[in-house]
Amino acid sequence: MKVGCIGLGDIARKAYLPVLGAQPGLELHLQTRTPATLAEVADSLRLPAGRRHATLDDLLAQDLDAAFVHAPTTAHPEIVTRLLEAGVPTYVDKPLAYRFADSERLVTLAEARNLSLFVGFNRRHAPGYVQCADHPRELILMQKNRVGLPEEPRAMILDDFIHVVDTLRFLAPGPVDDITVRARVAGGLLHHVVLQLSGEGFTALGVMNRLSGSAEEILEVSGQDTKRQVLNLAEVIDHKGQPTVRRRGDWVPVARQRGIEGAVLAFLDAVRAGKVLSARDALATHELCEQVVREVQRYPGAA
Repeated sequence: MKVGCIGLGDIARKAYLPVLGAQPGLELHLQTRTPATLAEVADSLRLPAGRRHATLDDLLAQDLDAAFVHAPTTAHPEIVTRLLEAGVPTYVDKPLAYRFADSERLVTLAEARNLSLFVGFNRRHAPGYVQCADHPRELILMQKNRVGLPEEPRAMILDDFIHVVDTLRFLAPGPVDDITVRARVAGGLLHHVVLQLSGEGFTALGVMNRLSGSAEEILEVSGQDTKRQVLNLAEVIDHKGQPTVRRRGDWVPVARQRGIEGAVLAFLDAVRAGKVLSARDALATHELCEQVVREVQRYPGAA
């Protein structure tokens, strides 16, 4: 199975290549426009010259069975379009694109070509978060905070807050019938944003504070007088009277803990089986993010 990896930045090197490099029967091909990076990463994986590619044209000439896109988001529309037009099932880091119209076009193209387009929402495959889907979820609260990182609203929401948005959608136990957005924006930078989704019998609240004093990710789901809490994707605490703590095992890989391994394997298994994976639900997350961007841009200080 020939698999291409496009873009060799931190996320590819730290998270994806260790998983891809461990898969049996996989012929890995790398592509980046930076010669030094290509040589360094390919050498670390002991890949021969024939699996090192400086251009997308050269990579596409290898008759790929699948591809992973880890290039900057601004390059996603062009790269993903080229891959889909060449008939290659594609896994792409979130977001698909910074503009909803571009994301929608890519999903429509994949459907027209009957090809898998998989968006890397890894938290849907993180063991701690998957366990929350089996817990009562009358109230869902997710915080993903940072230190000293206020940012331009669209970039912050599509690059980072999108994880919160998608996780709330993933865990919502029913249709959402009300959406509320609150934010603080100053000097054109988004300091914090709060998203509330509600439906019959549940409320889901997502918070991101870029001036919180702490880098943390906390997910809580509760209902029927019980609560499950996941701290930084690694520690699961069940509350019913006395809390019960389950920590990540010492030998559990970070890629598995964070859901990256599960997402990669789900995509590769589908490709091997000839199953076409739709990105239509991922597109719904992008559409909701676009709504959040519009609401935030109405706040004083956004201009």
